[in-house]
Parts: sequence; structure tokens; C-alpha cells
Amino acid sequence: MAHAHSTEHEGHGHVHLEYQPALPISNGKTILWLFLSTEIMFFAALIGVYIVVRFGAPAGTWPRPTDVHLVEGIGAFNTFVLICSSVTIVLAFEAARKNAAWLAKGWMLATFLLGGLFLGVKAYEYQAKFSHGIYPMLPHSRIYEDPGLTYVSAVRIRLNEVRTKMSADEARLQTLPGDITELESRLNSVSERRKELRGKDDLTPREHYELANIPQTIRDVRAELATARKDLPRLQETQPQRQERIKVCDELLAGPVKEAEVTAATAENPLVARAAVVELAEMVLPSHHGDEEHEPEAATGGEHHGLNEQYPWLKLPFVIPSGNMWASTYFLLTGFHALHVFVGLIVFACILTMRLDSRRANVLENAGLYWHFVDIVWIFLFPLLYLF
Repeated sequence: MAHAHSTEHEGHGHVHLEYQPALPISNGKTILWLFLSTEIMFFAALIGVYIVVRFGAPAGTWPRPTDVHLVEGIGAFNTFVLICSSVTIVLAFEAARKNAAWLAKGWMLATFLLGGLFLGVKAYEYQAKFSHGIYPMLPHSRIYEDPGLTYVSAVRIRLNEVRTKMSADEARLQTLPGDITELESRLNSVSERRKELRGKDDLTPREHYELANIPQTIRDVRAELATARKDLPRLQETQPQRQERIKVCDELLAGPVKEAEVTAATAENPLVARAAVVELAEMVLPSHHGDEEHEPEAATGGEHHGLNEQYPWLKLPFVIPSGNMWASTYFLLTGFHALHVFVGLIVFACILTMRLDSRRANVLENAGLYWHFVDIVWIFLFPLLYLF
């Protein structure tokens, strides 16, 4: 920055220039602004890609919040939490400028707790997605984007997996009492054999080897016996539930799954084939979940649940158009934002170890700039993800 002024001496004007030795802001703030400029470009690119993908999707092919278990109220609460944290960090900065160190630390602690609350709510939201099988991509995700024979096959495979496991437990329950008796008899015979070998004066090399291995054999048999004794009451207690689950799987495999599979494979009209699979998909997870227009039973107080809601243990694959793309963009955007919140909490934890007097006001100011940026990013993400 240059300042110029003129003076007259013997009729001649002289110009004196004075130069600012550096930028009129601190080096720390300069570096932070440079960092934030890169972060702005990073999140602008992510949000821009989401906008293109979201609003470029054909009408009716992008999941609504209710389809992917997004609750607007929870997102709004988290928005309120972040806004409050931006207020508290400003109050901490003002207290530090006034040299009120303890007051500044109190507001800083409040900011830290509010940031932690935001991450806790976000973890709760993630758990809701995971529990319903909504993951970024296959093979972890149970989302299928188009109803077809591939989807029907996936439903059949899952039902067979559940039925096989239930049948295996049922078969084990039938043989378990005999297995326990056999293990007890084996344990007694091994113990008797050990006593017999210990009572002999002259042991052959083979008997020495046998005696040396008996302790390990006893430990193995005891472990098997303990497992069997533990499994028996559990399998007996859950037998009615297990038999009911086998019945449900058999009914679905012989009924709607088989009907959808046969119709989709033999129908000459592709629309008829697709309609049969769509009907199955709506049985698993109603495509108009919570929509009064498409669910008159819900509007009149009746119940309308999909199989995954009625039988959570089934964990059947389900159809959500553009569901995997939605999950990928949702977890990408909110995951990176949550990572920035976590970094902010690490910074706050370090700041809380300092004496927050006027000498540390610049540190709080820089931390506040970063936190305001994180808050602004969420202000953009909330309506995009939760309201549209």
C-alpha cells in the first residue's frame, strides 16, 4: 500500500512514497483465507455435481426423503445446532477480545459440545440408513434401481438364505441332545484313559504321545460341550419363532416371488412383465411410502407396511429408482462435511487447552472463520438433501 504526499521546497514539488511492509491482515488469516478458497471450490464442485445429477434425473426417478428414511425435522434440528454453534464461537471471540478468559473458554466449550451434538445426530441418521440397507453401492447395499428378473432372483436368493439358516438351526436342535450325551461320554472316556495311562509304570512311546495329547483333547471336548449346552436352551426358546420364519419364507417363495418370476419370464408384453415385478417390489418396500395420495389406508388410519417393515429379519432387497446414486451422493456430501466438522472439533479441543485472553483472540477469530464456512456449507446441503 502506498501513501503519497507532496511538499514544496524552493518552488519544486517532492513526492514521498511510504510502503506497507505486508498485507494489512495477519499471516495466519491470510493462510486461512487461501485454504478456505480451496475448500469453497471443493464443495462448490460437489454440490454442483449433485445439482446436475438430482435435477437432471427424469421426473419420478429420484428418491423422495421418505423413500430413503430422511427425516426433515432431524435435519432442521441439526441446522439449528450448527447455527447456535456459530453464535457461541462469536461470543467466545468477543469475550477473548475483552480479556474475559474464563467466559471465552465457556463459550468455546459450548461450541465444542454443539459440534459434537451435530455429529451425534448425524451418526444416528447414518445408523437409520444402515439398518434399512441403504449403503452407497452394491454389494453392501440392498438397493436395486430397476424392477426385473435380476431383482426377483435377488429376493429369491435372500429368502433361501434365511430359510437355509433357519432349517440348519432346526436340524441342529434335533441332534443337539444326542451330541451333548456323546460329548459327555467322550469326555468321561478320555478322563478314564488318562487315569489308566498314569497308573502304568512302563509306557510305550505311543502311549507317552497319547498321554501328552490328552489335556488338549479334554480342552477341545469341554469347549464343544460348553457351546452345545449354551445353544440348546437358545434354540429351544426360539423354535416357535424359527418355524414361523420358515413358514413365511415358504409362502413368499411359493407365492408372490414365484408368480413374479414366472410372469416376468414368460410375458410377451414387457409392460406386463415389469408390472409383475413392480408389484413384488411394492410388497417389499412400498414405493409410495407415507404418501396419502397413493396409500389410502395410511390416510384413513389403516396400516400399510412392506415386508421389510413387517418382518425386519428378512432384510430383502428393495427397489428405489436412482437409489444407489442417491446413497453415493448423500454419503459423499454429508461425509465430507462431517469430516470437516470433526476437524473443527479437534481444533476446538486444542484451543480449550489455552488461556483464552486477548492475546489468543486472533486464534479464535481464525477458528471462527473456518467454523462459519462449515456452517454455510450445511446451509446449502440441508435444503438440497432434505427438502427436494
